[in-house]
Amino acid sequence: MAPSSNLAIAHPRASPQLEPVGVAKPLLPAFDALEPYLRRIDANRWYANLGPLVLELEGRLADRFVRPTRIVTAANGTQAITLALRAAGATDGLCALPAWTFVATAHAALQAGLTPWLLDVDPDSWMLDPAAVRDALGRAPGKVAAVVPVSAFGRPMDLQAWADFHDETGIAVVADVAAGFDALDRAPVPVTVSLHATKALGVGEGGFIASEDAAFAQAVREQTNFGFRAPRLSEGVGTNAKLSEYAAAVGLAALDAWPSTRIRLLRAGQQLRMALALDSKVSFQPGWGVSWVSTTCVVGVPDGHAPALAVAAQAAGIETRQWWGAGCHRHPTFADLPRTSLEVTDHLAVSTLGLPFAMDIAGEAIERIARALRTA
Repeated sequence: MAPSSNLAIAHPRASPQLEPVGVAKPLLPAFDALEPYLRRIDANRWYANLGPLVLELEGRLADRFVRPTRIVTAANGTQAITLALRAAGATDGLCALPAWTFVATAHAALQAGLTPWLLDVDPDSWMLDPAAVRDALGRAPGKVAAVVPVSAFGRPMDLQAWADFHDETGIAVVADVAAGFDALDRAPVPVTVSLHATKALGVGEGGFIASEDAAFAQAVREQTNFGFRAPRLSEGVGTNAKLSEYAAAVGLAALDAWPSTRIRLLRAGQQLRMALALDSKVSFQPGWGVSWVSTTCVVGVPDGHAPALAVAAQAAGIETRQWWGAGCHRHPTFADLPRTSLEVTDHLAVSTLGLPFAMDIAGEAIERIARALRTA
């Protein structure tokens, strides 16, 4: 969509006295919080291969769910998606996924042996709609083996609707909820979460798969550990995607701090919302910073003007980011993949903008962000 002609873009000169405001400032637990767990590692002399800290982390993550749920940790969120697809038996055919997602989703489907089929998203939720995907199945350019719906920057999705989709169609569903740790408390379909340093709960590099199906979780576990079903006996094709004890130590310390971390994220999010409250041209995702938190703040801006606003913000020393670029289909790796019409994705690519955000973002930085957008 072409930018409307009534929105002028100002390009303020960056002040040399002001430090640039970075778009992301990850903050993992400090040494003092890690020390008790590191000492346990030293005492155990167990550093990898599903050690006691990894199992404790998985148990504590499972306790967050309202129904009995199994957690399997993995080396990263991308591996989590790939191995969940394989465990679901989806290794041949098309994998329906949104074009509006980070490229990791499509890479994971390819690594599972599937061909990504890029679909457009709902213009309000920025996510796949189960009913729309069901309608599109009749126009699929081949057999659809799996669907990977993606949480838009941590926004909660209707997982029960995807469970109903699976029951009605028989198609495997694996939800990519990479940034959605905060609001996730059930897994009626397999759900994958990233524990990357940029996420609300981070370990540096890591991820986990949540499932209410114990047999499925066991199949994922085998996938992460060379196909071992019995000790030292590989009974299927797998890989090495286990989380280390050191990463688990960071995760446990992060969980210890999670209640205060969440409060700090909520407080910072509400301050940013208030600073931009009088600017009707900027819209936040419903519930962001109020009912759910994420370390990624992506806002809607006037149609087509995100690139120009990014230039104006940069001139004011404010870093912004298109976290998902222009959509998966714009990357050369995925340029030839089958797809539907992607009008909404193309619109979001130039009408959304990632703003600087962190739990300890300063009030002065928030005011500079708001002032830069108002000026533009």
